[in-house]
Amino acid sequence: MARKLGPKMRHSRRFGQPLIFSAKEAKVLTRRGYPPGQHGPSASSRISEYGLQLREKQKAKLIYGVLERQFRKYFEEAFQRTGDTGEILLQMLERRLDNIVYRAGFGMTRAQARQFVTHGHVQVNGRLVDIPSARVRVNDIVTIRPQSLKSKYVENMKKTLENHEAPAWVQVDKEKTTAKILAIPSRRELELNIDPQLIVEFYSR
Repeated sequence: MARKLGPKMRHSRRFGQPLIFSAKEAKVLTRRGYPPGQHGPSASSRISEYGLQLREKQKAKLIYGVLERQFRKYFEEAFQRTGDTGEILLQMLERRLDNIVYRAGFGMTRAQARQFVTHGHVQVNGRLVDIPSARVRVNDIVTIRPQSLKSKYVENMKKTLENHEAPAWVQVDKEKTTAKILAIPSRRELELNIDPQLIVEFYSR
């Protein structure tokens, strides 16, 4: 699948908040926490209702690394389900395998976690899965492929994993580098600066 590549830090500055959640991004936002461009520091903050809705959708796509076509499919599936469409949409995005790898601390960023999956280093319930968008379920166990455990990447990852705190709905065994999905997260558990209702309103226009 085609990936959207571009100036990621510029996106973070444009939205004025973390999208990549990396140390480098945090430094950039601290030093230059205003929109990019010639008029960045003094740019007007006025934005229309449509602009707010579009902005929120774009922000969610950038955070999860999902292109428009796939993102819209997520929305359409969420819309067909019973319940809060916005919350269901975020839950579906959170249950992507690349996101679980990131949440577990097996990747410093979602982009890094996605690459780790596509390179064939991740198993779900003992079976190799190299599709980042694969959806995990409650009680699924995500592990690192045994052949990959001695790689330099995994050795370095284990060092950062020691200080990583996974969300309550993902149980991580840091010694065995495994992650078990305990529950589907609620909107309150996600700690994301995203208003899913604006996304619902955008697609409902």
